[in-house]
Amino acid sequence: MNLRTYLLAGYPGIAVITSEEARAETEIAAVCVSLNRQLHAWSSTEGLVDLSGGRITQCADPLDALQILDGMFAKREPQTVVLLRDLQLHMDQTDPMLTRRIKDILRLAKTNGHSLILLGCRLNLPAEIDQEITRIEFGLPDASALAAVMDGIITSAGLPEVDPAVRESALANSLGLTTTEAENVFALSVVEAKTIDPAIIAREKASALKRNGLVEIVQSTTRLEDVGGLENLKEWLQRRAGAFGQSAKAYGLPAPKGLLIVGIPGTGKSLTAKATASAFGLPLLRLDMGRVFGGIVGQSEANLRAVIQTAEAIAPCVLWIDEIEKGFSGSKSSGGSDGGTSSRVFGSFLLWMQEKVKPVFVVATANDVSQLPPEFLRKGRFDEMFFVDLPDSAERTQIWEIVVRSHGRKPETYDTIALAKSADQFTGAEIDAVFVDALYDAFLEDGREPTDLDLVNAMTRMVPLARLMDGQIAALKHWAKGRARTAATDHNVPKKNTRRISSLN
Repeated sequence: MNLRTYLLAGYPGIAVITSEEARAETEIAAVCVSLNRQLHAWSSTEGLVDLSGGRITQCADPLDALQILDGMFAKREPQTVVLLRDLQLHMDQTDPMLTRRIKDILRLAKTNGHSLILLGCRLNLPAEIDQEITRIEFGLPDASALAAVMDGIITSAGLPEVDPAVRESALANSLGLTTTEAENVFALSVVEAKTIDPAIIAREKASALKRNGLVEIVQSTTRLEDVGGLENLKEWLQRRAGAFGQSAKAYGLPAPKGLLIVGIPGTGKSLTAKATASAFGLPLLRLDMGRVFGGIVGQSEANLRAVIQTAEAIAPCVLWIDEIEKGFSGSKSSGGSDGGTSSRVFGSFLLWMQEKVKPVFVVATANDVSQLPPEFLRKGRFDEMFFVDLPDSAERTQIWEIVVRSHGRKPETYDTIALAKSADQFTGAEIDAVFVDALYDAFLEDGREPTDLDLVNAMTRMVPLARLMDGQIAALKHWAKGRARTAATDHNVPKKNTRRISSLN
């Protein structure tokens, strides 16, 4: 947070957007001390408080507080910084008197070297003052800040020093939490395990991120070795697996930006996204783009900022966005449907993708690339775009073996090569559904084991997506030629690698 620079430059209006009010106030107070500025704070419950001298002036109405500030700001000395807590709640009432009073105070503050700081978790100002307030994003705490919180918990609990390796792992697992959340998680770890346990911290962080509804930590053990075929894509990922280490940074190697995987639903795009995190040895975050968009004005933009803050705090990490076209398909016409919210969110996301410095590797999957705006696909947003086609006969043989094994049966009891030929145009997800259907049939007949005939009968009852949507799939294949790299090479014979079944993308 470059608050010190802004205050030295004489900015009269600053907004610090954060949910960590206590930590932000501590940092603001430290900056004011270093600049020899007096610090006051106002809230509707406490009134106007001189944080240096402790004097309190009762004024629950922000208009009354601004009237008092008018007299303070009329003097050049001493230079004063005033925190206005939760002013957005009052701005939501659309009071023209409040807007006018803030505008007047900002002009007076600029003239005499004072500053107003709006502190809150969101900001949606009227157009009359929006351009006069400079926004500062208050990032999530880094490892050093979290270490101070951890040390406080260890000291208060009377615990011995934590092993350095355990300490480093615990701090890494706590990245992405606020100081309050981290303090609670560290205390819970002490209660449950009588020490700082990285596993407990990781579990609670995953729960905390899931509660906010925007991103969640995905625990995946899927490896690239679990994905059969797709050699081109796997080789591309393997070549970049070491690009996040200190040696790569010292060499001057830029961290990879991301990967767009386009293809037919059910062909393993999501599985590959999970395998990417394992290949890189990084945590995997999943973003539901649909949840970013909120009904309150300014909420969507604030949600995207929160997602970016979380990803960059946890970085290096992999950010997985599934079916990204559903989140951004309306950005081209959003001006007439949602006041331009989708376009603004889309623009902010593109800018972050282009300019991001923190090592956040974005893996996006898409089924219908035609819905994506063209500027999303150009080089610089993603490092590469791959197309995943229907599995060929050799891959389908491997899929049958994996499906049979995943349901507790032995693959050698089935003619997987013949089944692969019968499953022409079936995706991995559909082959799995076929086996489940055959299991139901066999279970109803005295619980016997399913046979090849059961599987063939189940296939005859299912119409694969490739036939239902042959026109759309043909168009997707045509589009991919010359625009996207092919994820797999031709397979004339089965290979050792196996391809796991993914859920229908």
